[in-house]
Amino acid sequence: MKFRPLHDRVVIRRVTAEEKTAGGIIIPDTAQEKPMEGEVVAAGPGAPNELGVLIALDVKAGDRVLFGKWSGTEVKIDGAELLIMKESDIMGVIEGSAPAAPAKKPAKSKA
Repeated sequence: MKFRPLHDRVVIRRVTAEEKTAGGIIIPDTAQEKPMEGEVVAAGPGAPNELGVLIALDVKAGDRVLFGKWSGTEVKIDGAELLIMKESDIMGVIEGSAPAAPAKKPAKSKA
């Protein structure tokens, strides 16, 4: 089954939670907090403004986003647990890592 969100709604798949702490302690599923980070699976076309002009969304499928702890509505589609929320509930998009700074060339010594 395919699901297409309407207006300014976005479908998000939570990223898997870390099962170990930095010290190596394994956290059971019942004690883990739900992650507030996810990947956009699908996004609606946008919402119309007061003039009826469609305003496109800033997020697209494949974006990694941060959202509020209690944001969205949990649904199960084809066995996958997903969240449906409005774009305004998303706090931001996680960009790719910054490009590495160019390495400095060692100064040549005159010998």
